[in-house]
Amino acid sequence: MRKADALAATAIAAPARQAVKADKTGAAMKSASTRKVPARPHRSDAFEAVHSAAAALHSVGIIDKKTMREFDESCFTPPSFTARDVLRIRNKENLSQEVLARYMGITKSTVVKWESAYNIPSPMAQRLLKVIDEQGIDAIADAPGHRPGRG
Repeated sequence: MRKADALAATAIAAPARQAVKADKTGAAMKSASTRKVPARPHRSDAFEAVHSAAAALHSVGIIDKKTMREFDESCFTPPSFTARDVLRIRNKENLSQEVLARYMGITKSTVVKWESAYNIPSPMAQRLLKVIDEQGIDAIADAPGHRPGRG
């Protein structure tokens, strides 16, 4: 059974690699379901292979747009926030370091380290910072299960 799974995975990945090569050379198939892949770096070679297979399946109509967006988000590196970005987001939302930390479920010292460029936010924290930056603190403040005052 494992050999069959490996053969099936190879059968899916090979056309995907060819589709990506075709995209890179500009000889991609022109169809309504063909989409351009954002020029963002992949997390790793493995994620690039998974994304390539998903893109090939999307181009033939097996994977819908929503699923392809999910593959995009999971395979590409998250946005990178600098110390200046974290400070800008916090100031824009008019939050103290302590309050931002409580909403994000981290410690105040973590926010201090981000803003002093001693550490950088983890990929998950960067995604949350992106939501706060784009939608405001209310996007996570009104989340189900959130208990103000607990951190």
